[in-house]
Amino acid sequence: MKKVFSIVMVAVLATAFVSCGPSAEEKAKMEERAKQVADSIAAAISESMNQVPAETAPVDSTAAAATTETAPAH
Repeated sequence: MKKVFSIVMVAVLATAFVSCGPSAEEKAKMEERAKQVADSIAAAISESMNQVPAETAPVDSTAAAATTETAPAH
């Protein structure tokens, strides 16, 4: 009886290991999703590199205003 039980347990464990893991369809979906994410990241990087340089960017309205007036001499 021990031998039969051992054989059954080996068969159950082998089946469990074989059945685990993604199927071919799931792998294809994961690869497609990874490609979409990579394309999205590449587009975001490309867009950020094409933005207006800091020298010509609009002035921050919350920053302290710079004055050109000079104080009278004492």
